[in-house]
Amino acid sequence: MAQPHDPTGKAPEGSLTYSSYLALGEILSAQRTKSDEHDEMLFIVIHQVYELWFKQLLHELREVQRRLEAGDASHAVRTLRRCLTILKVAVHNVDVLETMTPTQFLTFRDRLDASSGFQSAQFRVLEAILGRRERSVLNQYVEGSEDYRRIEEALRSPNLYDSYIRFLAVRDYDVAPERDWSEPLALDERNQRAIVEVYKDDAGPAIVTELLVDLDEGFQEWRYRHVMMVKRTIGEKTGTGGSSGVEYLKSTTFNASFPDLWAVRSEQ
Repeated sequence: MAQPHDPTGKAPEGSLTYSSYLALGEILSAQRTKSDEHDEMLFIVIHQVYELWFKQLLHELREVQRRLEAGDASHAVRTLRRCLTILKVAVHNVDVLETMTPTQFLTFRDRLDASSGFQSAQFRVLEAILGRRERSVLNQYVEGSEDYRRIEEALRSPNLYDSYIRFLAVRDYDVAPERDWSEPLALDERNQRAIVEVYKDDAGPAIVTELLVDLDEGFQEWRYRHVMMVKRTIGEKTGTGGSSGVEYLKSTTFNASFPDLWAVRSEQ
């Protein structure tokens, strides 16, 4: 029998509510500051929000890979567009964090101890899905831990570009044989010739290709905004957790995830 409507809007006892569905009790109690400094709350919230967006991006990019490998351009296109919108939001999150001055950050920086954004396992998996192959990142994690396992698995699995090449193969383009997924992506002339043909056809695969370029560009933009935010906050000082800070971040900026997609620009 249906529950009678309560004009006060109060949910029947035991039913699913907005708060219980979203686990708000857990989420809103997860901001545990280490000081009484006003600005530490913002620092925590922004980085927790980043982790939530990383989780969503991983969820979406795995779906893109699945759709591409099935030759499904239309669903891959829709999901890639969602990823691009999420990246734009992530860039705007930097704007919020930049409202914190260096002096405000220094009031609680020492409380961060050995913690560092370099330890974000989700970000390392995201980098791997976008093609980065750097096993040294595993040094930040305890061997045998869940984080270690997830990153190691991602470093051995097909990345997004590998799934794109499978997509082109399903669509009967002449692409190179599958490579060793544990190795970094290298320029491949056979794949570049296939990509040039994709652009000449100017159909569904060309749209997918351009969205992958947009994704690569958007991720580089986020990296640039992030390194500039760190630079304006701590300058050239060592990062939290003993990391090299700005110098390391600068070394990762403007490194293309999908080099073939950029190389063909010189061939057309």
